[in-house]
Amino acid sequence: MARPDLNLLLTLDVLLEEGSVTRAGERLALSPSAMSRQLARLRRATGDPLLVRAGRGLVPTPRAVELRDRVRGLVREAEEVLRPADHLDPAELSRTFTVRSSDGFVERFGPELVAEIGHAAPEVRLRFVRKTKKDTDPLRDGTIDLETGVIERALPPDIVSRPLFTDRFIGVVRAEHPLRAGKITAARYAAARHVHVSRRGMGEGLVDQALHPTGHRRDVVTVVDGFGAALALARASDLVATVPQQHTVILRQGMHSFDLPFRAPEVTVSLLWHVRLDADPAHRWLRGRVLDVCAIGRTVKDE
Repeated sequence: MARPDLNLLLTLDVLLEEGSVTRAGERLALSPSAMSRQLARLRRATGDPLLVRAGRGLVPTPRAVELRDRVRGLVREAEEVLRPADHLDPAELSRTFTVRSSDGFVERFGPELVAEIGHAAPEVRLRFVRKTKKDTDPLRDGTIDLETGVIERALPPDIVSRPLFTDRFIGVVRAEHPLRAGKITAARYAAARHVHVSRRGMGEGLVDQALHPTGHRRDVVTVVDGFGAALALARASDLVATVPQQHTVILRQGMHSFDLPFRAPEVTVSLLWHVRLDADPAHRWLRGRVLDVCAIGRTVKDE
């Protein structure tokens, strides 16, 4: 069985509303002969004459009267489907978003983000999950809605990203650490005992690559998988933690932070999402809030 031409629904809607082949043709930008052919097609499709002559005009058949409201409803519904989504009202939005982030992001930006979203959209819920490995499958299968992180290689074409901020590494020690006094040179920095952060358990990273041109190497005595763990160890011992500045503002409170005595490595933290959510009004609104909060956060200085 051949599929019906759904374009005929629009023609039928206009015909039944106007009750005139001429006026319907004018509205649809069709000539009288082309409009007459459309009416003939409608008659064959419905098995009914639809409009019949009565004096100088046309009147609808009972079948046409029966179809009028149904056809109008179908056309209006189709128009709604095929137009962009209406303006989003966050106050009426009820949805849970899952955000996967690296260690430190929630501590640094979570409070402001939750507060702003709670004020504008009381029925929106945020679920933060920790990133344990770098893969895009959770974005692709919908397990998570957004992700923050450093992009180390080209992303797949179905993953969209936007830079959030650039973070630079600094050194952090407990308040009573020997490095608190005197000038910190590359030699003093390297000779201290260090805690290194590596999700994959590697013994060296960006900081070591930046330090090597000085002719020194860090004395790394322990490796952990997150900045929070590194700072916890440094707070309770004489270990030196080298961490991103913005990510760890909250976690470093009460500790002594210092600029590295060599060119500090920098990383760009980005926001990632799947292309299927790119045009979704609610998701677009959430992305805007994350961008706003991170922009404000960049202006906050260490105490």
